[in-house]
Amino acid sequence: MAIKPPNRPVQSREALNKIISDHVARDKKSKVALVGIRGFFRDSMGKPGKNDRGIYDDAIFLVTPDSVLAFNANTDPSVSRKGIAVLNPGVHWYKKGRHRISRPPSYPALRPATPGEKLPVTRDGVGQSEGVAINIHKGSYNSTSSEGCQTIYPDQWDEFIDSVYHAMDAQKQAEIPYVLIVKPDLS
Repeated sequence: MAIKPPNRPVQSREALNKIISDHVARDKKSKVALVGIRGFFRDSMGKPGKNDRGIYDDAIFLVTPDSVLAFNANTDPSVSRKGIAVLNPGVHWYKKGRHRISRPPSYPALRPATPGEKLPVTRDGVGQSEGVAINIHKGSYNSTSSEGCQTIYPDQWDEFIDSVYHAMDAQKQAEIPYVLIVKPDLS
């Protein structure tokens, strides 16, 4: 069962802008970006000092010219199992799309903008590979609902997807960079 997050993550605009500028190539700058921080609540949820699976202990921020919106997220698969995909940190480009295309009902989500929707992943017990359709979609209350996707806590999903789509439209962006980092070890 997924653990309900205690509160929304907080991060300064300056810190998020630095993460974006450190990772997104100067010629690929976008006015709207997403920043994911794996293990954001690492020491306040789950086992201290560990980034747990199956709980919303991560964060995703939407950074626009006018605002920063924070969302509780999961950037890991829900379980540990040989071959399951974990999206590698880095810059990944996403576009508007639908989740659950092959298993209706589908709903608006973000899908990889790369050819074949392939993104770099590490597979449990296997190593480096490519993952297909590592979407950003709504999680659930009983599970983070991820086999490698990035998921948003269900109470925050509508606000997240509406805000991302609106920001992309306002800035005329067909794609949005998603910068995924691992929370720095501050100890």
